[in-house]
Amino acid sequence: MIKSELINELIRTRRSVFTQQFEPGKVIPDAIIWQALENANWAPNHKFTEPWRFTVFTGNGLQKLAEQQADIYKKYAGAKFKQNKYEQMLVTPQQCSHVIAIGCKRHADQLPEMEEIAAVACAVQNIYLTVSAYDEIGGYWSTGGITFIEEAKPLFDLGPDDKLMGFFYLGYVKVPSVSGKRKPVQEKVNWVS
Repeated sequence: MIKSELINELIRTRRSVFTQQFEPGKVIPDAIIWQALENANWAPNHKFTEPWRFTVFTGNGLQKLAEQQADIYKKYAGAKFKQNKYEQMLVTPQQCSHVIAIGCKRHADQLPEMEEIAAVACAVQNIYLTVSAYDEIGGYWSTGGITFIEEAKPLFDLGPDDKLMGFFYLGYVKVPSVSGKRKPVQEKVNWVS
């Protein structure tokens, strides 16, 4: 297959794979996680700010993440607190091989926020595509849980101006995702000649 065919295939077959689809207890080699992070590091970014920051949890770190996020949620959710969500936070990380917290280190004096958020999103897409290159490994990006709780940021070495942009959950695929579908791109394009 030539490169264009390979990238087309990889992009079009990429799917989110959720924790309930993971093979319990099976651990992805750290070398593959490092490869995904290295590819994330090559995302496009304006003025070379490289705003992405990652905190990787695996092994006993998954239990630590579960407890810390559940505690933060319980302490700061206020009227939005839901017991089942709290209990799920204690379980979800431990169903994974690795969890990557995704941060955006802001350079407010140099760039608009949107440019750095977009750069981090490109980095996460590189993680998605790297993981998708391995048929037996999957994952998904979630902005749930404690993502929007300001008090969670210090856990991931993020300051007040920085953004916690969610978590990427990874595991071996036990149950594959269904094929994707999209409406024709022509419905979403205005072509001006």
